[in-house]
Amino acid sequence: MKTRNRISGIERSLQILDVLTDFARPASAYDIAKTIGAPISTIYSIVDDLTFRGMLTKNSNNLVWLGPRLLRYGLAYEAQMNVLLEASKEMDYLAAHLKETIQICTRDEGKMVVTAMATGNDHFHVASHIGSRTPINWTASGRLLVGHMSETECLKMFEKHSEKSPNNDAVIDPIQLTKTAKEEFTLGFAIQVSLSEFSVSCIAAPIKGRDGSCIATISVVLPEQKASSNLDFYTTEVQTAANKIEAAIGSY
Repeated sequence: MKTRNRISGIERSLQILDVLTDFARPASAYDIAKTIGAPISTIYSIVDDLTFRGMLTKNSNNLVWLGPRLLRYGLAYEAQMNVLLEASKEMDYLAAHLKETIQICTRDEGKMVVTAMATGNDHFHVASHIGSRTPINWTASGRLLVGHMSETECLKMFEKHSEKSPNNDAVIDPIQLTKTAKEEFTLGFAIQVSLSEFSVSCIAAPIKGRDGSCIATISVVLPEQKASSNLDFYTTEVQTAANKIEAAIGSY
């Protein structure tokens, strides 16, 4: 019963936001309740709660309008969309230029997620695909995605989410992972060799937001031997790509 009530409250909150958006003007709680077809007492209660949390505002006439907290969410969403748009452009260019697989990765809690991918070489394929999720301690991108955090935050993240890899080669010690992640983030690149896949290397660079945090990574995935023979070249290429994306989204 409690879960059903909680969900109902969320649905009512969204209905209120939708109604105000459709009205495109401030409205009374009574008008909102009438439009939604909900009990007035319920809407009054939810409106007060949302107003207290900055999701809504009230003027001197007690008319309700969208609150400042929504702007923060909107800007964050817009920024993420801009990142993915600009990152995808650079990803496609780099795949064609290097003729290797290029990935854009983001973080979802303790998982690294392949958000976008372009394949530049028909003779070499990687097992990961768009939407695939990997523990953050398994990959170069995973470490970079938490490397901007404070030492305490980073340590807690690895303590909670580190997992053993299929071949047991993944580092799972939170202290060591934290040290490595922060060093790699400071250097501006991370390298993973033959951990989650045999004879596969990944060279990744962080894409930083305006606040300096790692909001995504761009990486090249290629055969280990090829990466090892020209490591500086590929590292420079992904770092240059990350810098271009940051410039395009206004990170600096």
